[in-house]
Amino acid sequence: MSGVKSPLSEADQKVVGEALQGALADLVDLSLVAKQVHWNVVGPRFRSVHLQLDEVVDTARQYTDAVAERSSAVGVTPDGRAGTVSRTSAIGEAPQGWIKDGDAVRILVEALGAVIDGMRERIAATAVPDPVTQDLLIGVAADLEKHAWMFQAESA
Repeated sequence: MSGVKSPLSEADQKVVGEALQGALADLVDLSLVAKQVHWNVVGPRFRSVHLQLDEVVDTARQYTDAVAERSSAVGVTPDGRAGTVSRTSAIGEAPQGWIKDGDAVRILVEALGAVIDGMRERIAATAVPDPVTQDLLIGVAADLEKHAWMFQAESA
């Protein structure tokens, strides 16, 4: 079976493919961590944190699809399998059991920070080889930074 022909050179395709795969793994994991915390958050700020977590899940899932489709468009097969995500995500594992609302906020601030750091590295790495991918990653980072700001404001 032949794959999709890339509009990028082989060297550029490698750099861009690695950036997109890293972004994909982080976004899949972010959606899972946020949902795990969403199901288990307790405390006086339960409702606001619970709803805010779903907003992060929605953003991560939206961009997961966009990143995977961009990967396919440049001729790199995206890999969102659980094992790949588990091995390569920059996010730590979510705790098991009930999670106090303040801890939920901290967990999400840390998870978002890890993903944002990776996105910023990928933005820099894709500037020359593929500005189209860079533009997508800039949008991802901007939306995740907004979520991080809102969660940080929860604990101020």
